[in-house]
Amino acid sequence: MRPGADAEASGPQTVAAGQLRAFIERIERLEEEKSTIADDIKEVFAEAKGTGFDTKAMRAIIRLRKMDPAERQEAEAMLDLYMAALGMA
Repeated sequence: MRPGADAEASGPQTVAAGQLRAFIERIERLEEEKSTIADDIKEVFAEAKGTGFDTKAMRAIIRLRKMDPAERQEAEAMLDLYMAALGMA
């Protein structure tokens, strides 16, 4: 083995380990933020419920607003079709 070979071999591993640690720490911070945001959302829904709003309906509206208009229209048409087939319409 030539002199300094150990340093060369551990160099890239050290850099990779540092990068890996940085990625992991960033993900951990984001997970903490995500948890905090989820708690905030729960609080808003609890507040809305306390005011008398139906949170199931609110969640449905939020889900629909996230959809592409064409996708939403297709889903609504399918729901209407199924409801009609079951005699619910």
